[in-house]
Amino acid sequence: MDRPHSALGEFVLKVHSRCDLACDHCYVYEHADSSWRGRPKAMPEKALEKSAERIAEHALAHGLSTVHVVMHGGEPLLAGLAGLRRTAQELHRALQGVCALDLRIHTNGVLLSERFCELFLEWDIKVGISLDGDKASNDRHRRYADGRSSHPQVLRAVELLRRPRYRELFSGLLCTIDVENDPVAVYDALVALEPPRLDFLLPHATWDTPPPRPGPSPTPYADWLGVIYRRWDEAGRPVPVRMFDSVLRTLRGETSLTESLGLSAAEFVVIETDGTFEQADSLKTAFDGAPVTGMDVFANSVDDVMKHPGMSARQSGIEQLSAPCRTCPVVNSCGGGLYAHRYRGDTGFDNPSVFCPDLMALITGIRDRVSSESARPARALRGGEIDQLDDLATGFGSVETVGQLVADQLDLHRRLLMAVGGRVQPSDAVATAAWEALAELDQEAPESVDAVVAHPSTRPWALNILKGRVPETIASGTAALAAAASLRARRGATVTVPFHDGKLRLPGLGTVALADTFGHAEVAAEADGFVVRSAGGSVRIGWGEGMDGHSPHWQPVRLVELPGWQLALEPSQDVSAEPLSATEAKVWAEDLNEAWALIHRHLPRYADGLSTGLRSVTPLPLTGKRGTSPSFGTADVIRTPTPDGLALSVMQGFQRVKLGAVLDRHDLHAPDATESRVMVLAAYSQLAAVEFWRVRRPTLEGDEATAAEHEFTCARQETLVTLGNLVRAGRLTPLGDRFVEGMTQALV
Repeated sequence: MDRPHSALGEFVLKVHSRCDLACDHCYVYEHADSSWRGRPKAMPEKALEKSAERIAEHALAHGLSTVHVVMHGGEPLLAGLAGLRRTAQELHRALQGVCALDLRIHTNGVLLSERFCELFLEWDIKVGISLDGDKASNDRHRRYADGRSSHPQVLRAVELLRRPRYRELFSGLLCTIDVENDPVAVYDALVALEPPRLDFLLPHATWDTPPPRPGPSPTPYADWLGVIYRRWDEAGRPVPVRMFDSVLRTLRGETSLTESLGLSAAEFVVIETDGTFEQADSLKTAFDGAPVTGMDVFANSVDDVMKHPGMSARQSGIEQLSAPCRTCPVVNSCGGGLYAHRYRGDTGFDNPSVFCPDLMALITGIRDRVSSESARPARALRGGEIDQLDDLATGFGSVETVGQLVADQLDLHRRLLMAVGGRVQPSDAVATAAWEALAELDQEAPESVDAVVAHPSTRPWALNILKGRVPETIASGTAALAAAASLRARRGATVTVPFHDGKLRLPGLGTVALADTFGHAEVAAEADGFVVRSAGGSVRIGWGEGMDGHSPHWQPVRLVELPGWQLALEPSQDVSAEPLSATEAKVWAEDLNEAWALIHRHLPRYADGLSTGLRSVTPLPLTGKRGTSPSFGTADVIRTPTPDGLALSVMQGFQRVKLGAVLDRHDLHAPDATESRVMVLAAYSQLAAVEFWRVRRPTLEGDEATAAEHEFTCARQETLVTLGNLVRAGRLTPLGDRFVEGMTQALV
């Protein structure tokens, strides 16, 4: 359910009002407002309970699907393990049965420890860290009261969050801009820490206390950010940057990702440690008492707070802006800047931002750069990506291009697996042992781990766990991967794997039928095969030819040997799907050989990509339903009565997953443009049909030639219509426009 504009979806909960650092640019302690002095250090239990109740009350009244809560301060870690645990418990208790909770904490990181991280894992609390760049840049402001540097402690905190176990907790780094710092040094230091997101903040200032502007430039902040933007853009935008992404989104007519840009309504309120409701913390920089609403959780609802004039003003879009802002050509992207930065003693907030010249220069600079890049015929992205995309837009894909997709997908699978590893609890002995076995194998036999991790089943399994759908499969899935990798490496180490329905599935290898219905099996390689032991007895399986040995208890993944290509026949990833029998596999192998011979002979440019990127097919009968979103490396293939039909089915199945891999890496359409995604996938699949019948029709005679001509004409016309609809919808990115143009040219 979409959140209505009349509701607040985010709450900043001040769990502690003091801080262990003395940052001189802090808006809480170093600016005009001093209300923190009269508030309790930690939020009392009654205030916490009532805050949670008010949040739940608001979510229920407005039908919110998710509530976002940020634990803040001061320094929230000063609330201690007990205080943060109590906060998480109260919020979950109040929101249970009402809506989902997205719980986060923003910290300076100096107190972060494994004990805190274990608590955050338990309650799924994401962690953002404040860090202003390299040591010299960070130490300019972020120091202890006695002048000591905080940089080593913050780096230690970030490294803790980068561990595989805690990586999923890491939500990003926040950097406050100081134009005296070297922008390249700041950016490079932050990117080197591999954060999931970067956020650059303009220092808080008003017209009464303007920001420092050293040097002759009238736009030093735009200049500073411009250096970083160009470096970020030329590197292929390796990490999301909230400010830049917001400008790019608003230039496309989409919503901003931050309250400091764009015209979207402000959707959050602050709850202080004493339970008082306040407006945005940034207002503390304007004047003493600026964020005050005069309301608290004991006497007022969130709906009451929304009626406050200050809150209403921040929800009024362009109407609440000053006259110069309303007529500004970049108002949709700028939005007047951060509300607090507009303040002036004599006119209040009815002014442009004190950073107005910088915002104008930054936005127009990004706009002009994007415009020039989209008009440029051959812009080189990182590693020649634009050439690879142009290659793929034709419908084909060279060995090198598809090989890069294979490498990208393996990297994606590994990152998903690392995120799952972060969910492994120390109390889960089976999952912990399996994770350790995988880590050891990754050192000793990385190619075996790669082969298993790259299996198409890894992605849906990992995503289901990370979305909280089937957390109970963490142990069984991780252990199955470890066991399969161990067998591929011919290691004798024993891996314990949970199983159910009497079957033990080893990704990419096959299925072992066991005597007992569920339990734990021990899997270990032996000299002439491998053994699986469970409470119901032992099963020994010979290696046979590779992993294709056969016994009554062993149903191997069937392998089809094609000229220059080995293809696995694997049933649906649905756990209830049965492996193919030897007879069925033989029929499929014969048909696939005929289809491959046809592709290899008539469509060699498609053959190159297929043999590089397709490792398995999911066999479907003629009347079978195609899977909704097969993972890269596999394809749903419908068995047809003719080699032509099967060849085209293989090609189109690979087209869908090939483009899916492209969309994993590149934005070809707006994030919410589901219809555009469906259309581009359909067009890309049909592109294979156009090329197939284009080359087949001259090789046929009589009725077959007539039918091929008809198929070609229909496929081409259908694809042109779909591509035209895509362009008219206007939801493509500049890169998407280029890709669609490439597909269109391929039809000429």
